Amino acid sequence: MIVWYSIKSKDNMKNQEVKKLGRPVNPNSVRQQELKIKAELRSKGLLKRGRPVQEGSANQVKQHRRAVLAEQGLLTGMRGRPVNPNSPRQQRLAQLAEKRANGTLKLGRPKKDKVTE
Repeated sequence: MIVWYSIKSKDNMKNQEVKKLGRPVNPNSVRQQELKIKAELRSKGLLKRGRPVQEGSANQVKQHRRAVLAEQGLLTGMRGRPVNPNSPRQQRLAQLAEKRANGTLKLGRPKKDKVTE
């Protein structure tokens, strides 16, 4: 197998000017002025992002209550519809768990019965 490659030294790139690609930027454009102001505000920490928080709103009360319950350890983390233990699926899952615990659960596809004539 033959691999062709060329070795370039860094000496070839010393005095070459790098040309900037793309459309030139007008520093006096409205967009560039806005970006400059935003960069200054961001560096000072004054740029706020997102919607402002309204203290006392229903969402803030809910978040505060959830934080308090989490501190007390009363949040169970259970969300959504509760599981019905009498449903056929839950009964089947319980049987499978019982077989797993006993060690009688056979994994995979059942063997084909041989027909003898």
